[in-house]
Amino acid sequence: QVQLVESGGGLVQAGGSLRLSCAASGRTFNSYGMGWFRQAPGKEREFVATTSWSGGGTIYADSVKGRFTISGDNTKNTVYLQMNNLKPEDTAVYYCAVRVSIIRATMLAAYNNWGQGTQVTVSS
Repeated sequence: QVQLVESGGGLVQAGGSLRLSCAASGRTFNSYGMGWFRQAPGKEREFVATTSWSGGGTIYADSVKGRFTISGDNTKNTVYLQMNNLKPEDTAVYYCAVRVSIIRATMLAAYNNWGQGTQVTVSS
């Protein structure tokens, strides 16, 4: 069982930046990496970014490409999401999760052990 704890969310003005962290504890050695998803009110949870434990296989949603960067620190079992040039449409609860499938990396089914989420609010 893996426990995930997200942090770093908050309120920021459009154009600002935030860095989210996701600390994993427990058995992660059978997984391929980590991912970030987000869910806005009234909408389905959507893929944001993913990376493998080796640092390769990084994928971004088109909506965040060029603005968000996912990275990991294997020594701390922690994954980060650096979010720059934030827009009001980035407002959502952001979740990290453990990726357990080598395929379908942008789909919910490839992930388990979800964190509790951290709120990101971008004001215009």
